[in-house]
Amino acid sequence: MAKLIPPAEWAHHKAVWIGFPSHAELWLDDIEPARAEVVAFASAVHADGAGEKVILVAADADAADAASKLAPFADVLLEPFGDIWLRDTGPIMVSKTEARLFGFNGWGGKYDLPGDDTIGERLAKSRRIEAEACDWILEGGAIDGDGTGLVVTTEQCLLNYNRNPGLGRDDIVQRLKQDLGFSQVIWLGNGLLNDHTDGHVDNIARFVAPGRLAIPEGAENDPNWRVYQLAAERVRFSGADVELVRVPSPGRILRDEEIVPASYMNFYIGNASVVVPIYGAPDDEAAVAAFAEIFPTRNVVGLRADHILTGGGSFHCISQQIPG
Repeated sequence: MAKLIPPAEWAHHKAVWIGFPSHAELWLDDIEPARAEVVAFASAVHADGAGEKVILVAADADAADAASKLAPFADVLLEPFGDIWLRDTGPIMVSKTEARLFGFNGWGGKYDLPGDDTIGERLAKSRRIEAEACDWILEGGAIDGDGTGLVVTTEQCLLNYNRNPGLGRDDIVQRLKQDLGFSQVIWLGNGLLNDHTDGHVDNIARFVAPGRLAIPEGAENDPNWRVYQLAAERVRFSGADVELVRVPSPGRILRDEEIVPASYMNFYIGNASVVVPIYGAPDDEAAVAAFAEIFPTRNVVGLRADHILTGGGSFHCISQQIPG
């Protein structure tokens, strides 16, 4: 029997889980504006009922109450978690009713927060999804597939000693094939500068159609321009039958004089909308226009994600779709 493969993100969704900022001690002054950005994202995905059901996941009763008031269009699920990055901690769906659960160690031991290592199992149970546990560390943002068996990832993350120190490249490839049904792995090198996930691929390369991969193209003052160039070269020499699409980069985005891992690639593909994070950068409009050309049948929306980014990610990072 053929292995189940995670459906491509552009396949139809029954619903989507979205993490709702819940812990004031983590978000500090950013919690309220981050909640507003999350609700704006959720609203764009819901699209007045034309999109998909939105399930906001809140970690405590106060956050659940706030989510219900701010987003009356959404369902609210109260499940304790450490933080909102459900792309990494949630179940990886391989069909409408089946998922895979992987170990989670706080992105290599950086952030050990209660509930993050079990939220995936609890989310699956909340939807009566059959979930199979896999005995190695893998975050959803570390891989991106096109629904045909092709997957892209980075060496910086999947081969990092802080994830699966006993597994080499061949072992990882075998497990990606065994547990998620992938047939071909494209290995990129590093991810974005200052990305605490150790180079998650969903910030630098995303499939936008079967065999069609988008990668940013930055100017030389972009702190990640060389990362993008090397990623594109890796794809060209991978032997995979892949069409490259180059899109804009937000360039150098600073917070408190530090470069932050801002990326337009952390977009979310919903049933009706594609939601692109923007940052007040000169290429914001050009990025939205580029994705509008890539996804002509969906409404492409650019929404500010500055405050979500203070936690380390953006719209793709906080969401996990449920196939429909």
